[in-house]
Amino acid sequence: MANFAKPENALKRAEELINVGQKQDALQALHNLITSKRYRAWQKPLERIMFKYVELCVDMRKGRFAKDGLIQYRIVCQQVNVSSLEEVIKHFMHLSTEKAEQARSQAQALEEALDVDDLEADKRPEDLMLSYVSGEKGKDRSDRELVTPWFKFLWETYRTVLEILRNNSKLEALYAMTAHRAFQFCKQYKRSTEFRRLCEIIRNHLANLNKYKDQRDRPDLSAPESLQLYLDTRFEQLKIATELGLWQEAFRSVEDIHGLMSIVKKTPKASLMVVYYAKLTEIFWISASHLYHAYAWLKLFTLQKSFNKNLSQKDLQLIASAVVLAALSVSPYNQTSAASHLELENEKERNLRMANLIGFNLEPKLENREVLSRSSLLTELVSKGVLSCATQEVKDLYHILEHEFLPLDVASKIQPLLIKISKLGGKLASASSVPEVKLSQYVPDLEKLASLRLLQQVSQVYQTMKIESLSQMIPFFDFSMVEKVSVDAIKHNFIAMKVDHMKGVVLFDNMGLESDKLRDHLTILAESLNKARAMIYPSAKRASKLGEVLPGLGEIVDKEHKRLLARKSIIEKRKEEQERQLLEMEREEESKRQMLQKKTEEAEKKRLAAMFEQQRAERIRKEIEERELEEAQALLQETEKHLKRGKKKPILDGEKLTKQTLLERAMNEQLKERQEQEKRLQKVAKTMDHLERAKREEAAPLIEAGFQRRLVEEKVLHEREQQLEVELSRQHHDGDLREKNRLARMLENKMIFQERVMSRRQAEFDQRGVEREERIQQIIQARKQERDIKRKKIFFVRSEEERIRKLHEEEEAHKREEAERRRKEEAEHKAKMDEIAEKQRQRERELEEKERLRREALLGRSTDGLSRPSELPAGSRATEPGVAAPAAAAPTSGKYVPRFRRERTESSGPAPPSESDRWTGGSRAPQPLSDRWTSGSRAPPQDSDRLGGTGGSSRPEPWRPSRARNPQRG
Repeated sequence: MANFAKPENALKRAEELINVGQKQDALQALHNLITSKRYRAWQKPLERIMFKYVELCVDMRKGRFAKDGLIQYRIVCQQVNVSSLEEVIKHFMHLSTEKAEQARSQAQALEEALDVDDLEADKRPEDLMLSYVSGEKGKDRSDRELVTPWFKFLWETYRTVLEILRNNSKLEALYAMTAHRAFQFCKQYKRSTEFRRLCEIIRNHLANLNKYKDQRDRPDLSAPESLQLYLDTRFEQLKIATELGLWQEAFRSVEDIHGLMSIVKKTPKASLMVVYYAKLTEIFWISASHLYHAYAWLKLFTLQKSFNKNLSQKDLQLIASAVVLAALSVSPYNQTSAASHLELENEKERNLRMANLIGFNLEPKLENREVLSRSSLLTELVSKGVLSCATQEVKDLYHILEHEFLPLDVASKIQPLLIKISKLGGKLASASSVPEVKLSQYVPDLEKLASLRLLQQVSQVYQTMKIESLSQMIPFFDFSMVEKVSVDAIKHNFIAMKVDHMKGVVLFDNMGLESDKLRDHLTILAESLNKARAMIYPSAKRASKLGEVLPGLGEIVDKEHKRLLARKSIIEKRKEEQERQLLEMEREEESKRQMLQKKTEEAEKKRLAAMFEQQRAERIRKEIEERELEEAQALLQETEKHLKRGKKKPILDGEKLTKQTLLERAMNEQLKERQEQEKRLQKVAKTMDHLERAKREEAAPLIEAGFQRRLVEEKVLHEREQQLEVELSRQHHDGDLREKNRLARMLENKMIFQERVMSRRQAEFDQRGVEREERIQQIIQARKQERDIKRKKIFFVRSEEERIRKLHEEEEAHKREEAERRRKEEAEHKAKMDEIAEKQRQRERELEEKERLRREALLGRSTDGLSRPSELPAGSRATEPGVAAPAAAAPTSGKYVPRFRRERTESSGPAPPSESDRWTGGSRAPQPLSDRWTSGSRAPPQDSDRLGGTGGSSRPEPWRPSRARNPQRG
């Protein structure tokens, strides 16, 4: 694994590998960087690396790599910059969706390309064999291979993102958005299997959230935003389940919503509850639970009437009609009357469960089947005014089925009402959350109810009735359907009747005079007769009372109307006050939650700052322990491989594994195993020796007997086969003789034909031989010409090479001569220069020798004149230059001499010895002039220039050592 000093280097390396087509190596390099413990602190280049990493994962469809990288990146930026993780995940989902859409656009038939039951299941062997032997087109197969892998990868992307974002309070919105997109994916492509798995995943996430309540970043369901996100996700799940027709999953979604509301103990908004009960109506209708379906409609009606201020009268009337018809569609008899005790208990639990889902709080000890029943539901509809809001046809239908006693006219009066009701329904303009209301779906159940009511009322009046008459009274069904309906009613003791097909009659059981049904019938008859008599002969007192009441009836109606309006305004004000209080409570809870969150964050920062050093020390210690434990485990596994399974020594949980203990244990176990193996081998060898000896002793006589028997059998077989072979040879010989005699007649013709064929073939052979010789001669001539041409080319090339070689040699010789000439010239020039230099040096030596002699002469003269300085007069010193200089210098030896006097003495003769003594230090010998000038780079001045010779001026410039030029200057 390559170690990069900076993350940017890894990104550059990955781009270089991508440019040369090594995407797998680039992905591995980025994966190693992301999973490395070295880069656990978030920085901006890591985000760019993650973008490139997810792009490579999507291009190569590496879902497992993407999941590992995102988990590591979540650990890095969870506490620092969680928005970076959000951007990376959004980019990841966008790329996956885009690739899937591109693959889908390339496929011509989406249904054929996605005809897979399970995206997570691999291809079965039988499907592969069938695809090879079937006549499937190549394009269809390519579509399947192109589209299905990308949709499988998109599904894995949604699962990975949900797994990474689960139970994370800082990314709840992204979690909800991912869940919604996964729901839409399942809806768009009709993926029912994946939808069930998705619902189970989200359900497990919520269960783990409630199970592990001590997590650091656990979402707070009591917060309004978190609760709303979770509820929106569940409601979207419920909608998609109903649209896909997965009613069992829809019911489980309803239970999830109810469980979520039970956890937080808070009722969601009315708009969500409307969707909740609307979907419950569909689920209960599909499951044929008509009673719970009607109760759900009742709750939906109550919510719409209470909270939907825009609900029109027409829509309210349509919803009320649906509630009443749903209640009437419930079976009029109890279907658990003959059930066992276990079934009754199960029915109680089911009623309690359904009542909780619908919103009715029931006590489990009560008889729930009496509380949730058809009669109590109808009573509640009347008491709450639902029936008064329904249409007139529904009201008439309710009164005919529930209160009228018309044995012969029930069906004839109900049929036109059902026809009108079946035409009612449609979408609600003022209630968008409620689906389309279809009243026609209740018509078949209402027809069955009308048939049961007719049979019930007829059984109270008649004892016998012809089948033809009964069939004419029930126009909805034929008699076979009526018989099927009546069987179920008889089973649950709703009616008592028998059908005699031989006589063509229907027999109703006899009822005694004291039976409850007959007594009720007589009571109803008496009340009807009293009403008829009162209508025919009204009493005078009642008429007078009516006259007294009528004048004040208008005032009573006005007062009642005003009272109702006031009550309505009071109810509205109470609702507004309640909503305002709810908003204030939510604001207070939000402020408290924010303060608590702020305190929690501050405490978390302090805790992280305090535990940083401790975590680092703990991490180092754990790494050392893990390394030692890994080495110990590897040594333990290596030891266990060589041990016998049945005799492994158990390792206690509290026992600490170290290298030393494992080595000792391994050595002991290996020694014991080796000793036991040697004992077993000795025992087995001894047993095998005895067994083999016994086998050979027993087998020896048997082998001898078998050998003798085999000799006899083979001898008999040999004689029989020899006789058979002789007989076959004789038969073949006779047949060959007959064949020879038969073919002897054709011998002459055969010889003629053979000669003709041989002559023709000989002529053809001779002709081909001639042609072959000609072709060989042509080939020889062509090859000879080729050889000549090749020889000429080789000669030309060789001559040209020889010419070029000679030219090169001449040039080299010329260059050598020129170099030799230059070398000789340089040697001559050097010799001349050396000769000139030698002459110069000789001249300098001569000059130095002359100078030395002159100095010695001057020094000798000065020594002679020092003994008599006063003998010469001043005039004579001035006029005689040869004697004046030593005489004048005598009295000033060792003293300062003015410049003008020095100039006169220098111009008149050589320098006095006193000056030489001053410059040389007195005690040292005078340095030769040649030594001073030869130390530098310049040549010494000529004698005429320095001392005023005969060839110079009449007054030469004196030599001044103090003003001499430095020979080192340029």
